[in-house]
Amino acid sequence: MFSSGPWKKELEKKAKKGFRGYPVGTVAFYGPDDKHASKVVAAIVPGEDREPDSLQKWLAKELDVRVDPHVGREVLAFLRQHGARSIVVTRGIFGCPHEEGIDYPDGATCPHCPFWAGRDRFAEV
Repeated sequence: MFSSGPWKKELEKKAKKGFRGYPVGTVAFYGPDDKHASKVVAAIVPGEDREPDSLQKWLAKELDVRVDPHVGREVLAFLRQHGARSIVVTRGIFGCPHEEGIDYPDGATCPHCPFWAGRDRFAEV
């Protein structure tokens, strides 16, 4: 989760409440390795078996997005704006910040993030 800031408690409190209905807000962190989050993605899932209908990304080159108070406030504002009743947050960094098929070819390993090559990101967070 976020490492510090006044918004940390609010996000953690909401996530700990568990499923409270739809829409569900999701928050996932991505980075070049498991220590530095350079990207956070928040999405809104409006209902069961539905794809997210709103998605927003925040990027940082040097600062870890988990400690950036500006990013934290914006993530919370996004979740509030879309009326998220439940919040799900990745425990750690979920994977590479680059997007397959956009930043590198589908099926390939990201050339910018060798740390994630061959790792099962679902098993490690």
